[in-house]
Amino acid sequence: MTLRLYDTSARKIRDFTPLVPGCVSIYLCGATVQAPPHIGHVRSGVSFDIMNRWFTHRGYRVTFVRNVTDVDDKIIAKSAEQGRPWWAIAYENERAFGDAYAALGCLPPGYEPRATGHVPEMIEMMRALVERGHAYAADGNVYFDVRSFPGYLRLSNQDLDHLLQPEGEGETGKRDPRDFAMWKAAKPGEPSWETPWGRGRPGWHLECSAMAHKYLGGGFDIHGGGIDLVFPHHENEIAQSRAYGDEFARYWVHNAWVTMAGEKMSKSLGNSVLVSEMVKRWRPIVLRYYLGTPHYRSTIEYSEEALAEAEAAFGRIEGFLHRAVERTGEVEPSPTVPADFADAMDEDFGVPQALAAVHTTVRQGNAALAEGDKESAAALVGQVRGMLGVLGLDPLDPQWAGGGRGRDERLTGVVDTLVGLVLAQRQAARERKDYGTADAIRDELQAAGLVIEDTPDGPRWELG
Repeated sequence: MTLRLYDTSARKIRDFTPLVPGCVSIYLCGATVQAPPHIGHVRSGVSFDIMNRWFTHRGYRVTFVRNVTDVDDKIIAKSAEQGRPWWAIAYENERAFGDAYAALGCLPPGYEPRATGHVPEMIEMMRALVERGHAYAADGNVYFDVRSFPGYLRLSNQDLDHLLQPEGEGETGKRDPRDFAMWKAAKPGEPSWETPWGRGRPGWHLECSAMAHKYLGGGFDIHGGGIDLVFPHHENEIAQSRAYGDEFARYWVHNAWVTMAGEKMSKSLGNSVLVSEMVKRWRPIVLRYYLGTPHYRSTIEYSEEALAEAEAAFGRIEGFLHRAVERTGEVEPSPTVPADFADAMDEDFGVPQALAAVHTTVRQGNAALAEGDKESAAALVGQVRGMLGVLGLDPLDPQWAGGGRGRDERLTGVVDTLVGLVLAQRQAARERKDYGTADAIRDELQAAGLVIEDTPDGPRWELG
């Protein structure tokens, strides 16, 4: 089946045909590192990590670029508020984002360029755009003339005559208030670089055009990011890059938000949930399941109840794998996946439908275990691990080693010991034919949220 994906620019699902056969090039707008990441920030990372893994599974050679915006208005404002150097704030939060991506099992990108490392490329792009009449300098700023580019606003499907784009602070000398800043004139105390138009610093949009060109060339396959970036960021990238002469992105892929009470999760709303705090209360693999298993274009409404449901659903998958491996021994992931899983992933990365295939296979595996059919159970374990590996959710994969099966590995060990003592008392009661006491112990454990299973190898427990 041909891999298909939803292209924002076409407003429909399209067959995916790579620019270079057998290769996929992806540019993902990464973090603006003015603060530590909340789970809304890393949803994009998880979604595109799953896409990256599926392309790789399908045999493509993937070049994946995710940038870091390490200088902008927000970082400079944080520097003034905190009385700390802008670069210290940026680096501290860049590391926090890196830790969050790694904690949630995201593979590192092939390239992760910083904006401040690509000022020469930005200057070159601006120089060419000024020479061609697409940009102009005014009061030390450099602006893009939006009326010089006929395709402006096609991605977001807006009408330029009805577009209201207010001036930013210090953005003076615009010919049209809708023109956007590619370069901002230096202000006292702010970082700045020398250019033919005076000292200044990058505008937000220019950096991505320059870095995409450097690492992926004049044309590449997929440009990704959150749905909130369609306008103005991605519109402005398209204008700059295509006016410069690049084909730029052939497909535009956007993930939806994580919301709280119907509003986008953001620092400004004061409703963010930091990843560094969330991983203290929820296992990282459960957070990945929660963020990665809804369709990437569907909004996730955050709640503790939803996370608990995700934990329980993942627990059923994980429980099967652990039970099966205890009986069958180690089983390697299958290099192939069931057809219904592959069909779902090929249709715009349909993770919910692919996950249904996982749960179906788990049910089949549980039935095989109940019948004592270890050979069939082992084959099904391989299939489940193969599918979970594509999603980055295989709990037996070494990347999750040390994560334990509970929220806190040490606590799990303590609980396991205590439950073992209680189960030993239950077994002793059964051996002396005191079935009333044995049943009472079982009922108390179940009331506490544990599921007790009597197996040929003795009783075992798991969270219900």
